[in-house]
Amino acid sequence: MNPSNRVKISPGLHVLIVLKKDQGSGKLTEGIVKDVLTKSPTHPHGIKVRLESGEIGRVKEIRR
Repeated sequence: MNPSNRVKISPGLHVLIVLKKDQGSGKLTEGIVKDVLTKSPTHPHGIKVRLESGEIGRVKEIRR
């Protein structure tokens, strides 16, 4: 699935995101989507989400 397409991202989804502070290193953070924050249908850097842990970042990978 394409993580830059908003229709593919929904609450409860297991994802890997990159936090703003980790953009330089590319370190990924795993979690469950609580809220989808991006309003536009797509975003070239990934859809911005809030995880259940409260962390905010852009989705880089969708896990199954």
